[in-house]
Amino acid sequence: MTSSAYVLEYHLVNYRRTWRSSALSTMVLPLLTMLGFGLGVGGYVQADIDGAAYLDWIVPGLIASTAAQTALGEATWPVLSSFEWLKVYFAQAAAPLRVGDILGGHLAFMMFRVLLSVVAFLLVAAPFGALHSIWTVAVLPLSVLVGLAVAAPVVAYTASIRSDSYLAILFRFAVLPMSLFSGVFFPIESLPEPLRWLAYALPLWHGVDLTRAATLGLGFGPARLWHVLYLLVWCVAGWFLARWRFQRRLVF
Repeated sequence: MTSSAYVLEYHLVNYRRTWRSSALSTMVLPLLTMLGFGLGVGGYVQADIDGAAYLDWIVPGLIASTAAQTALGEATWPVLSSFEWLKVYFAQAAAPLRVGDILGGHLAFMMFRVLLSVVAFLLVAAPFGALHSIWTVAVLPLSVLVGLAVAAPVVAYTASIRSDSYLAILFRFAVLPMSLFSGVFFPIESLPEPLRWLAYALPLWHGVDLTRAATLGLGFGPARLWHVLYLLVWCVAGWFLARWRFQRRLVF
């Protein structure tokens, strides 16, 4: 058992005591989103989008967005709390744990939370008939990839601040535009060109396109493999940035 696994176990034990507080929202929010956007808004969208009904088209976008939002939630206040209020990271650093172990274990727990949220969304979406391909099983690893691509750089940002007021800035000027302009609710082709390039630069759009290809059975050609490589760049760069910030806070 590696040291990161012990850190993951610590977070899992904590979650075992608190999971009930998030269980209802984990199941209810996907249902409300499906009813509100998929059926409510979809009832006004008469034409197919890329050959798919609006409900079928929006569900994979909502799944990818759920993965990103869950990762963001775990990479912000819990990380800041572990530095500033509960001092969990400092206690772990005083034990025979390296910075990489502390960071890796917590990121692994964040991906566990992402998987739970995505599985719940898939369970809700299946009765609506919104999953059309055996490739839907690829949504799980894709969601982890999207979650890590978002969580790792956000953890680095959170490790660099001292007040949660900076998290409000992050959500207002980074998270909100990413959620709106990443092809979750409408095709990015309808955006002005500058906003379209912003969508291309953000990790969520790449996750949305990959998830949509999986649930609609569109296949994974070379163009979509570039999405995977781009998300991996976000993961690796975010990891090194986060490790550097953790090193500065916990060691120096």
